[in-house]
Amino acid sequence: MPYLHTYLSPVGQLFITSDGTYLTGLRLEGQKYFPDSLENHEKNSDLKIFKDTTKWLDTYFQGKNPNFTIPTKAEGTPFRKEVWKMLSEIPYGETTTYGEIAENLAKKRGIKKMSARGVGGAVGHNPISIIVPCHRVLWAKGSLTGYAGGIDKKVQLLALEKSV
Repeated sequence: MPYLHTYLSPVGQLFITSDGTYLTGLRLEGQKYFPDSLENHEKNSDLKIFKDTTKWLDTYFQGKNPNFTIPTKAEGTPFRKEVWKMLSEIPYGETTTYGEIAENLAKKRGIKKMSARGVGGAVGHNPISIIVPCHRVLWAKGSLTGYAGGIDKKVQLLALEKSV
């Protein structure tokens, strides 16, 4: 059974979903690629995963680096999952670019080149915002572009981490 918890953050309402064990989604209200409906999710704030996620978010929104991880399980293609794993490795307070991720992914796969645009599509469809830090990915030359939750939210998150 899928579960739902909401969290009011400085960047707006967050919708947190779980399968009961893993975090399966963390989305900002109104973001692109939001599920059509969360009606089939049972509201339950007592799950350990939700308590741990709330603690992580509380720490994060106090401007501190949460020094623990949340177990996640995102549904997506193998390519997207590979990109999301790379997002999880971007350190708190640091940024990277779509091109750098594409370059690292190409090296990892032993190929000459990978599309930064393809990486951008995977980043944009990340279902676990903030904890899987897609906001830390910038366009070439550090320009702020693309964020399913809105550029204003991306700016707020980067400012909170003091990486802008």
